[in-house]
Amino acid sequence: MVGMSTEERDAVDHHVARWSAYWNGNPLFAPEAEGALTRMQHILRQMRRLDRAAYGDGDFTHEDYSTLHALMVQPYPTEATPAQLAEATGVTRAAMTSRLDRLVAADLVTREVGAYDRRRVTVRPTAAGRAVWDRYIFEAMEREQRLLSALSAEELITLNGMLRRVILSFGD
Repeated sequence: MVGMSTEERDAVDHHVARWSAYWNGNPLFAPEAEGALTRMQHILRQMRRLDRAAYGDGDFTHEDYSTLHALMVQPYPTEATPAQLAEATGVTRAAMTSRLDRLVAADLVTREVGAYDRRRVTVRPTAAGRAVWDRYIFEAMEREQRLLSALSAEELITLNGMLRRVILSFGD
């Protein structure tokens, strides 16, 4: 932030400056970490706004897309259980049941009870579900690219490398 002109400052710079003044040199407050994490939160919030706006009030919702997307990109994109989809999308199992009801009614997924274990339910995309996902995934890619268009290809590679190091440090 040192030497930065007023035009180059964003809302996060002002946020960090306020907290820096409040904490007044406390060594536990790391302005650059606060700035980086707050900016990542802002980017994700903007992405969620753009995603929600893309679906409007139509019959196919962002939640529908999110569920189809989780089904298509998980390690075995031909099937998943409702519990796996709930975990992947960060919703409760009850919420996933509601989502799957809509997707089954729209003929975008099938839900089948296991032949040997009736407690096991398997969800699979239909041909129509795959076609809808194909359409919306490319629109999502365009939104993501527009969101990050302030960075050059080289800067995106650098950013990815730095974020990868952070994620690998989690040790999960």
